[in-house]
Amino acid sequence: MGIIEDWGITIDDLDAVLSERPSVRGILVGFLAEYKLQRTIFSDARIHRLIRYDDHDRSRPADFSLEFQGTQITVEVKSLQTKSVRGKNGGYFGRCQVDASDKRTISLPDGSSLATTCLLADTFDILAINLFEFRQIWEFAFIRNKELPRSRHRAYSETQRQFLLATSVPVDWPLEPPFHDSPFPLLEEIARERRSTRR
Repeated sequence: MGIIEDWGITIDDLDAVLSERPSVRGILVGFLAEYKLQRTIFSDARIHRLIRYDDHDRSRPADFSLEFQGTQITVEVKSLQTKSVRGKNGGYFGRCQVDASDKRTISLPDGSSLATTCLLADTFDILAINLFEFRQIWEFAFIRNKELPRSRHRAYSETQRQFLLATSVPVDWPLEPPFHDSPFPLLEEIARERRSTRR
């Protein structure tokens, strides 16, 4: 027996709830994106020791940890915002929300601290963006953390902004640099950089 049978509901019941509750649909899409990423791209034989972190564990600011060429690399997974998606020049444009689920106090490298929903830069290595809303296909865009835009919010000082990721990241389809449709060029780049620093 599966969960649907255990709950005594039908696929039609589940479809009705998801159709009527966008917030529930958004949560489910987020978990499905992680599941699809794990079962497809991260099942590649070049990836070892894949760990999916507990979503409630704030000490680990990423969704996955993996080993690639002997290097430990972390990946955060986010999805396009459905309402942001539109056609553009024969392709698509959308925005991905890249922030924490609630406001919390974080400490910045300059010694200051602040309450924010912004994610701290450099706390994970790669962002994987679920692009399902573009073409109704489970595909992803990958970008290094260091390539992500920083916050421009006026509530933060210029110094603080350099440590905080922007909460909204624009994405075009077809993908344009610095986005990639595969994580492997980025994984190789990170592994190469870390090997050179260990010498």
